[in-house]
Amino acid sequence: MLLKKLSLQHYRNYEHLEFETDRMVNIIVGPNAQGKTNLLESIFVLALTKSHRTHQDKELIRWNASSALLHGEIEKKYGAVKLDLAISNQGKKAKVNGLEQKKLSNFIGSLNVVMFAPEDLEIVKGSPAVRRRFLDMEIGQVYPAYLYDLSQYNKILQQRNNLLKQMFSSTGAAPLLEVWNEQLAQCGIKIMKKRQSFIKKLQNWAEKIHSGITNGLEQLRIEYDSSLSSALEQEEAVLFDQFMIKLSMVKDQEMRRGVSLVGPHRDDLRFFINDKEVQTFGSQGQQRTTALSLKLAEIELIREEVGEYPLLLLDDVLSELDRYRQTQLIETFQRKVQTFITTTGIESIDLSKLEDASVIQVHSGSLT
Repeated sequence: MLLKKLSLQHYRNYEHLEFETDRMVNIIVGPNAQGKTNLLESIFVLALTKSHRTHQDKELIRWNASSALLHGEIEKKYGAVKLDLAISNQGKKAKVNGLEQKKLSNFIGSLNVVMFAPEDLEIVKGSPAVRRRFLDMEIGQVYPAYLYDLSQYNKILQQRNNLLKQMFSSTGAAPLLEVWNEQLAQCGIKIMKKRQSFIKKLQNWAEKIHSGITNGLEQLRIEYDSSLSSALEQEEAVLFDQFMIKLSMVKDQEMRRGVSLVGPHRDDLRFFINDKEVQTFGSQGQQRTTALSLKLAEIELIREEVGEYPLLLLDDVLSELDRYRQTQLIETFQRKVQTFITTTGIESIDLSKLEDASVIQVHSGSLT
């Protein structure tokens, strides 16, 4: 999978951009606040229709503009694909080869990307919400139908939470709770099963990669921490019963607090190195290596699932890695994964390890 052309209009600090490349490695160089990260972010948004940096779509639109337009031309093993995404205050419109897609989930997956940025260390040491977002975005681009199920679940969750708040002051709404319980359980089980399956595949790749990075000294294990973890191997009918039992157990507590306390919106990921939890007991180096192993595992998992490698976006991370980890990363992606690297200075990259690379200078939203 290769990005051959990228066009932007009124995106962040880019009024207009035309960028073409035929290289596997593209190094984007420039001082801070010139638009390097914005360029990488635009590729990510073209793939997933949302940013890794903000939940507010309006922040993607250039100041005083009404909409942002993104266009990409992708070369895939079965042919060329043209992608168009328009972002405005009214929402998003997406086209694949000129045909408008009624659902964004039909657009997502046309371009696959893996982003590695300094904030990805938060996947390991940050809040559960960060890890859930990581899971949802990565699963969504491999299995776009997952995003539809997740959207439905979030709507049900919001309605159920509204009802719980009403029930705190009125008992008349109680019969409706059972209806929302069933819907929450049915939809929640789909999400948890898909997450568990994805994590198992991610574990297989991450374990091998982490062992390689650490010369076999460390074994990485990933666990899905769910309220139904012990039952996730069961049939859906059994899981449904378990989910309903859990809901009945916390009903009084939920009514007091006015929020739903059971379901995939409360789940988490846990990482272990040699059976010690990385979040709590791991050194910063181990946390960084765990994040790196996850990202490299994602690349292989996407190739396994969709049949070709995704794009790799490295936002100012090579300078944060020591020479050994930098070499491991470069040797993993080179010659098989088209890569876009941002850096403030070329001296932070071990150029002796790079082949077929182009260097692009960014200044005030312009490229040379």
